[in-house]
Amino acid sequence: MRWLITGGAGFIGSHLSEFLVERGETVSVIDDLSTGSVANLALIRTHPSFRLHVDSITNVSLLNELVDEADLIVHFAAAVGVRLIVESPVRTIELNVHGTELVLQAAAKKQKRVLIASTSEVYGKSTQVPFQEDQDSVLGPSTKGRWSYAASKLIDEFLALAYHKERKLPATVVRFFNTVGPRQTGRYGMVIPSFVRQALRGEPITVYGTGEQTRCFGHVADIVAAVHRLMTDDRAVGKVFNLGAEEEVSIRQLAERIRTLVGSTSPIKLVSYEEAYEEGFEDMLRRVPDTRKARELIGFRPTKTLDDILRDVIAYEKSRAS
Repeated sequence: MRWLITGGAGFIGSHLSEFLVERGETVSVIDDLSTGSVANLALIRTHPSFRLHVDSITNVSLLNELVDEADLIVHFAAAVGVRLIVESPVRTIELNVHGTELVLQAAAKKQKRVLIASTSEVYGKSTQVPFQEDQDSVLGPSTKGRWSYAASKLIDEFLALAYHKERKLPATVVRFFNTVGPRQTGRYGMVIPSFVRQALRGEPITVYGTGEQTRCFGHVADIVAAVHRLMTDDRAVGKVFNLGAEEEVSIRQLAERIRTLVGSTSPIKLVSYEEAYEEGFEDMLRRVPDTRKARELIGFRPTKTLDDILRDVIAYEKSRAS
């Protein structure tokens, strides 16, 4: 099969690209490298079944050409990371909404199978845990810029499902929960690589807020394998799926776990959200997926534990530092 991955030089996109090339698939990537990196694709960069186009998905003529050539399209291109979202809200909204619209328009012209990447952020401040795909979203007010990302990704979902309903586009939506592994950058607020780097350097491990907020971390290898299965199963068309792990841990416990695995003496330092981001910043207290829907359809079950994930990230960061 011929795959097109937008944002394929990013963290998850590059791992999916590798996964597909290793399976003998043909992969084209379009990425403007604003948050992705050519280095992420080093293992497949020169492979005859792989092509990288350094350009924006707003280059409509190129996007249409790549969509025409593809059998399957995975749309990852988006603003990512809490820090980037807080610092660049205009870019977040414009890229997420307009970029997704362009991809859906191009795919609909030729009825190409497409997966739209969404996020656990769309559940907002809901306290109905674990999160199920058909429950209500509970977002904060528009005066809190932090919720612009969730709102923009909800629009992406509505668009994808509207294209499916009205124009019969074979579209699937996936809500990714915290996905971690080698090559993830801490540059935009991703917590595990940031903690690991701080621990390895003996610097204070900076925990935002009280540290009592909890998250579930899935290994990128488990996630990209599930994306492949969803994209090659027609029963997933027109549906929304959670993908993530269900092992819940507080951010304070996570910092302590990383410190122990690294063998570091780094102190743990609490930093207020106001100091870290902006005044009035709101966070989600718990973020836990219900993955029964993906489990029942494609047999999705994470194979990696949290400690497996942490060891992989620690080994990767040590290799980068050597």
